[in-house]
Amino acid sequence: MSLRNTLSAAVAATLLTVPAFADGIMVMDPYARAASPAAKSGAAFMMIHNETGQDDTLISASTEAAARVELHTHIEVSDGVMQMTEIQGGIPLPAGGTHHMMRGGDHVMLMGLTGPLEQDATIEVTLTLEKAGDIVVTIPVDNARKPEAGAHGDHSH
Repeated sequence: MSLRNTLSAAVAATLLTVPAFADGIMVMDPYARAASPAAKSGAAFMMIHNETGQDDTLISASTEAAARVELHTHIEVSDGVMQMTEIQGGIPLPAGGTHHMMRGGDHVMLMGLTGPLEQDATIEVTLTLEKAGDIVVTIPVDNARKPEAGAHGDHSH
């Protein structure tokens, strides 16, 4: 890799670590992944902090990287068996609170990928909040990232 490419990659990585802000909503540590290069679906994860002073709700998400996007979570259906399901009514974002969207919990489900989610690429995802409106987030693809400890714990910190 040339020095120019190395510097460009370093600058891009630094810019992607900067949280996205919009009207008091901060999106931190976003990343997307797919199970394999041929996968037809993937997911995006992030932390959303509401600094607006009023409760809000994440009601939907969209991206050109997928034909369909839904807010999903995992629920226990029986004796520890987990099932992924669409979240109806959105994800509450209480004033002053942070909601951690993570593997094994709430996440943005990307179905019908329009292309592979390749390591170190980026996708743009628009999050639509009931009060704050649309927030466009540039999300790096990190297929190598391991789930955080406690991924099956409390999802509404």
